Amino acid sequence: MLTLDAAALTAALQAGGTLAPDVRITAVDQQPVGTGQMGDCLRLSLTYSGATDAPATIVAKLPSSNETSRATGMAMRTYEVEVRYYQELAPHLPVRAPRCHHAEIDVETGDFVLLLEDLAPAVQGDQVAGCTIDQARLVLAEAARLHAPLWGSPALDDLDWAVRWSPESQDLMQAMLTMLWPNFVERYGADLDDDVVEMGGRFVARLRSYYEHRPEPHTVTHNDFRLDNLLFGTAEGGPPVAVVDWQTVGVGPALSDVSYFLGAGLSVEDRRAHEEELVRGYHEALVAAGVTGYDADRCWADYRAFAFAGFHMAVLASMIVERTDRGDAMFLAMAGRHGRQVLDLNAEEFLA
Repeated sequence: MLTLDAAALTAALQAGGTLAPDVRITAVDQQPVGTGQMGDCLRLSLTYSGATDAPATIVAKLPSSNETSRATGMAMRTYEVEVRYYQELAPHLPVRAPRCHHAEIDVETGDFVLLLEDLAPAVQGDQVAGCTIDQARLVLAEAARLHAPLWGSPALDDLDWAVRWSPESQDLMQAMLTMLWPNFVERYGADLDDDVVEMGGRFVARLRSYYEHRPEPHTVTHNDFRLDNLLFGTAEGGPPVAVVDWQTVGVGPALSDVSYFLGAGLSVEDRRAHEEELVRGYHEALVAAGVTGYDADRCWADYRAFAFAGFHMAVLASMIVERTDRGDAMFLAMAGRHGRQVLDLNAEEFLA
């Protein structure tokens, strides 16, 4: 497995075409970056032996140093999925993600290394604070660039590493959520509205209906499409928006990503005022990218049906990763906003 010393990084960047053969890295400075719950990220500042257009900094992504989070990453195959995304999909999709300089994994041990483009001075979104309507428009345009190219494509069958629902995974997830729900309520219930907690109980009792509602056509989905996994450009530079943390890439209904993002990315008030307009804009972007046979009414219905996506993730993730103060604030924001989204949209109508 690649080490992060000067000699190994030189070899990796040269092999990937990032660094010319006659230039080497002479020094590496490491600093932690990001707030990931499942993996650790380091910003590597690189000193070179001579003039080069290779990047002065790159980001190394590694397994979590927390044993619980690492075990979860291995059990749920999130490390493998992210590496495969950068190896097999990223070069062929127009969605803005970091350029990958090196991708390597040992699926038996869970050890992996990703060397990624450093998108600074772009800054990470804040799941707790939320985003603006203009930022939401940028994000949904990027979602369309992810979803449209392989919309309903037979090529999806070749992505045997991607997350898919199966009877076995549904049984496992239903058992996990049913077991974790009382612990979630014990930890967070007092800080959530009573009607949200009551809705959560009804949802957990009807999980099978939610899991079985997977309307086609399917496409590539991010499945953790939220502000903490998005970077936004600043006055100093960076892309307008970029998508990171591809650990949950799957094949499924596109609107699960859209509903997941809007439900917690916006304040409840902003979502209520703008979600129809934003979903319509996303649909128009799909059509402009060549998607056919998927009308605006169907798009809106799918958006409503997948309002549960973020609530589901908040319950699951909060109980299986390392607990932190920031994590508590984030999961509370997600559960509260998504719970209100479900109730506002009457999404329980889709649970048979």
